[in-house]
Amino acid sequence: MLNSIHPPGGDPANAGARSSWFKYASPQTFYPLAGSLAPWFAWAAAILMLGGLYVGFFVAPTDQQQGESYRIIFIHVPAAWMSMFLYVVMAFWAGIGLAFNTRLSGMMASAIAPTGALFTFLALWTGSLWGKPTWGTWWVWDARLTSELILLFLYFGFIALQAAIDDPRRADRAGAVLALVGVVNIPIIYFSVQWWNTLHQGASVSLTRAPTMAATMLTGMLLMALAFWMYSIAATLLRVRSVILERERRADWIGQYVERPA
Repeated sequence: MLNSIHPPGGDPANAGARSSWFKYASPQTFYPLAGSLAPWFAWAAAILMLGGLYVGFFVAPTDQQQGESYRIIFIHVPAAWMSMFLYVVMAFWAGIGLAFNTRLSGMMASAIAPTGALFTFLALWTGSLWGKPTWGTWWVWDARLTSELILLFLYFGFIALQAAIDDPRRADRAGAVLALVGVVNIPIIYFSVQWWNTLHQGASVSLTRAPTMAATMLTGMLLMALAFWMYSIAATLLRVRSVILERERRADWIGQYVERPA
C-alpha cells in the first residue's frame, strides 16, 4: 500500500500549523478572533497602567535635580517609544499589503495609524509640560522635538491620504508608499541626540548598557510602556473590526455579525 505523499522535506504537522495560522489572514476569520482578544488586552492595559502610575507617582523617589516635575516621564517616555514603534509596525503592515496585495494588511495599517498619532501627540504635549519647568520654555526647535512633530504630520498625512481616496485598495497602496518613505524619520528621532547638539539628554534605558536611573523609576516606566503596548493592541483590534465591517459590508458573511432590524 502506498503511503500518503507529502512535499519533499516538509513536515505535515508544521504545514498544518502554518495553514491554521494563515487562515487568519482573511478578514472573515480574523474579525471574530479580534473581538475575542481585544478585551483581554484591554484589561491587561488597565491593570498595568494602574500599577505603572502607582509606582511612578507614589513609589519612585523624588529626583534630586528636577524635583517632582520629572514624574511626567512615566507618561512622556513610554508615549514617545510607542509613537515610533507603532509607526514601524504600521509601515510593516502597509508594506506587506503593498507587496502581497493582502486586504487585511492594509486594514491593519489603517487601524494602527490613529493610535500612533495619539501617542505622538501625547509625547509632544507631555514633553512641552516637562520642558517648561526644566528648560524654561514650552517649545524649542530641538532636533528631537522637530522630528517628533514631523512624525505626527506623517501619521496625519497617512490618515488624510487614505480618507481622500474612495477606492480602499488604491488608498492602501498610496498610504503604504507614504508610510514606507516616512520610516526614514524613525532613526532620525532616535539618534537625534547623538547626531546634533540638542537639549534632550541621552537615553536612560538602553539594551547595551545598564540603566542610569533608580530601579523603581525603571519599573514604573516599563510598566507604563507595557500598558501602552497592551492598549495599542486592544485599540487596533477594535478599530480593525470597524474597518472590516465598513469594507466588507456587502459580503454575505458579514450578516451574522450585524444586528438586522426586526
